[in-house]
Amino acid sequence: MHAFDVLGDPVRRRILELLAEGEQTSGTVSSTIRAEFGISQPAVSQHLRVLRESGFASVRAEGTRRLYAVEAEPLREADAWLDRFRGFWEQRLDALGTELARGKRERRLRDEHGGDAHRRTDREEQP
Repeated sequence: MHAFDVLGDPVRRRILELLAEGEQTSGTVSSTIRAEFGISQPAVSQHLRVLRESGFASVRAEGTRRLYAVEAEPLREADAWLDRFRGFWEQRLDALGTELARGKRERRLRDEHGGDAHRRTDREEQP
């Protein structure tokens, strides 16, 4: 299964978010996902299996418990693929950052130079 087929499912993305916080028991993952998505325990187990078989998660036994952890390599591969496209959104984010900074600067200058007086002038010009 391709990385984006795995990551395209919101349940699997949420499971990875949980695992990114640290190792989790299958019971903890299952109860959280069941509560958030309203799916059955066997459905959660299926998602965990897909993550495990695709390399996104690993599992280890500790007594009767099964502990799941996120595996970084498939995420690195997805990130490397996305890297080709990163320039498309980074330029836009940089432009957005510039506009936000400009707006903050204009508000600060307006406040420093009597923004209230400017607002009164605007009201006086209206009929």
